[in-house]
Amino acid sequence: MTVRTGLSRFQNWRNLVVYGLLASVAVIFVARLFNLQILMGKIYALQAESIRTETISVAAPRGIIYDRNGILLARNTASYSIVITPAFLPDDDGDIQRIYRELSALTGVPVNHGTVDDAKLLQACTPGPGITQLVDLGISNAPYDPVKIQCYVDEQVALVIREHEVEWPGVSVEIEPMRDYPTGSLTATLVGFLGPIPASLEHEYRAQGFLPNRDKVGYAGVEYSMNDTLIGTPGERTVEVDVAGQVLSNLVAPVAPVPGYNIVLTIDTRLQQAASTILKRDIDYWNNVFYGKYQISSGVVIAMNPKTGEILAMAQYPTFENNRMARIIPEYYYRQLEQDPAHPLLNFAISTEYPPGSVFKIATATGALNEGVVTPTTVIDAPAMIGLKTTFSPTDPGRIQYYYDWTYTFYHSTTGLGKISFLMCIARSSDVCFYKVGGGYPGEVDQGLGIYRLQQYAQALGYNQPSGIELPGELSGLIPDPTWKRIYQGENWSTGDTYLASVGQGYVLGTPLQVLMSAATIANDGRQMQPTVIHEIVDGEGNVIQPFTPRLRWDITTDPVIKDFNCVNGECTPTGTMKTVSPDAVKEVQTGMRMAASDPNGTLNYDFSFLNYPIAVAGKTGTAEYCDDVANAKGVCNPGNWPAHGWTVAYAPYDNPEIAIIVFLYNAGEGGRVAAPTVKAVMNAYFELKAVDAAQGLTGNP
Repeated sequence: MTVRTGLSRFQNWRNLVVYGLLASVAVIFVARLFNLQILMGKIYALQAESIRTETISVAAPRGIIYDRNGILLARNTASYSIVITPAFLPDDDGDIQRIYRELSALTGVPVNHGTVDDAKLLQACTPGPGITQLVDLGISNAPYDPVKIQCYVDEQVALVIREHEVEWPGVSVEIEPMRDYPTGSLTATLVGFLGPIPASLEHEYRAQGFLPNRDKVGYAGVEYSMNDTLIGTPGERTVEVDVAGQVLSNLVAPVAPVPGYNIVLTIDTRLQQAASTILKRDIDYWNNVFYGKYQISSGVVIAMNPKTGEILAMAQYPTFENNRMARIIPEYYYRQLEQDPAHPLLNFAISTEYPPGSVFKIATATGALNEGVVTPTTVIDAPAMIGLKTTFSPTDPGRIQYYYDWTYTFYHSTTGLGKISFLMCIARSSDVCFYKVGGGYPGEVDQGLGIYRLQQYAQALGYNQPSGIELPGELSGLIPDPTWKRIYQGENWSTGDTYLASVGQGYVLGTPLQVLMSAATIANDGRQMQPTVIHEIVDGEGNVIQPFTPRLRWDITTDPVIKDFNCVNGECTPTGTMKTVSPDAVKEVQTGMRMAASDPNGTLNYDFSFLNYPIAVAGKTGTAEYCDDVANAKGVCNPGNWPAHGWTVAYAPYDNPEIAIIVFLYNAGEGGRVAAPTVKAVMNAYFELKAVDAAQGLTGNP
């Protein structure tokens, strides 16, 4: 009995252990199931769903760019790529190798070259890997994803591939949109070009549904500045895929992509073509015939409607071919452009700053007349040079500094222009006259305009600030003042600095667009319009999304945009109030600019350019001495004989202006001699195009 009792106890203990272990395992399984199904259920369900589903981004068509007359400037065309889908290749290796060999003979891509690891390091369509290596890499990644073997093949090759699709299973043609620029280099600086999504913006664009290896964004011109308008919104497909990545079905209704809006520019391509042709022709003439050497390296022409701010033409030389950037941006071509000393990649109209020279006198004259420094009939003695004692501090004994007129600099005249009225100072562009008016001259102009007031009037006409035109890379220019000189030059301001600034020299810098804006503001009776290259924004159905409405920046005759200064004995202090420009002052500047074209001695009539022109023209010429890095490298920065840029700005008709034109020629010499004929030729083209349109019953163009 005792033995049996002990055995029974032993068996009970063993049963308890077994049952306890079973219970513990059951508790663990239940707890684990509770954690997986209840606590972590949603997380794992989402993970399972992500494995089972895939979201595919669908590219959106980019908006098209037109000129004001409907001429295509940028469009989307088909780009053909040869692709192989590894999962659809034949099972027999012999058949696969046959396809590779025949495909290699057609495309020139080798059957074998390099390794799969080499293919991993290169982007799609980059020359190097063989067909075998590219496909093997695709098999290891996703066998149902097409592998690009060759990109940007012509249509004939694509047709051959289509014809062989039955005997080449797995091989097909993938069609993608590619940007095409029908007007090419003619409008390249305006329209710009596309490039891959920058790495710094990849996260931002991915969040919007764009793919770095597929979608492109604007890199220059309107393609860049209006990228958000043109790029559209990608569509989306949520699909079910198997473990190999093969798409099985749509899980939800696809979301269609939204095309980008189309943009109509203010540019008239016909006038753009005329301006470009005239500019290049004239540069070639002066270099090859007159100078007999390569002297004028670049130039720009801008035509604007001064009443609306619409840019009708913006041509430059040299430029670049944006179609060469349409597929990829070739490194060798980009470096060639980047290293060109003429900088053709820059938009010369807004992204270059130069001393404006005498075209800046429009601002000086406006300020001098409005401040009462002179009247239109004030007679000023304008000899070939004047001397001025320059001092930088009260204890500085100073020295005599001579300031020369253009008649002395270019023609070695010892008499200058003599005694002339202030309006004739504008018409004949007397430097000495503007020295005196700008900085004062003892016994003749006791209180000059001064640099502070000059700066205000220049800013009111558009200098010293970006215009806000819808193009990237716009510079501000520079109208210096004593504070600027102390900070950046470490010197005090002198009267001589004011003399030079008054004639657009010294430290003064402006862009060609700013110079044009100053003249257009005067032409438009003091109303400064917002310059623009955007005429309309329309959708794919032709519905106008954003119509054109001219925007007034300010009217200098009614809007107080000028700080008032109290000037005594050459010292100016701000009064704390703002002022406007008298309409009479604007009219007098207009008169002086008209005399530059109508008077036989006006600077616009150097070679009878505008004398007896059938349409009343007003304008201003400029010859700006300079010494930049290029001139220094050539060793031509000789004191008293510096090289000079050529400027001319003009508008017409004088009483009701509809066109204002600026021409800038780098290192051209006298503006009245070299740039004025170019302005005249472009103006001729404008009025000829207008006559053609009128004969055809068209209005508003160019």
